[in-house]
Amino acid sequence: FVDIPQVEFVDKIVEVPVQKQVQVPMVTKKQKFVDVPQIEIVDKIVEVPVQKQVQVPMISKQQKFVDIPQVEIVDKIVHVPVQKQVQVPMVTKVQKMVDIPQVEFVDEVVQVPVQKQVQVPM
Repeated sequence: FVDIPQVEFVDKIVEVPVQKQVQVPMVTKKQKFVDVPQIEIVDKIVEVPVQKQVQVPMISKQQKFVDIPQVEIVDKIVHVPVQKQVQVPMVTKVQKMVDIPQVEFVDEVVQVPVQKQVQVPM
């Protein structure tokens, strides 16, 4: 009888990035000349009458009587005194120190008897 050694396989999953080459189509621009038909526009001006409704204000005139005061001018002759310039002497005031005697008040409290009057009914 032969002894066969046992072998154990352990799988490990590893992600490998895949690189692909893809053909990308190239867009090119090419000018193309197109015949565009020209259109001629002929305008015809037609006058259209415009009708509007406008409110016209009514103006009425009324006479109003106003009392006008009469002005009477009375002249009065007033004598205006003549003004003269006169030299006025300057008065100066000098302060003088004066001793004022001080008065001392001494209050004395005196007891006064109080008398009451009472009415006695008869």
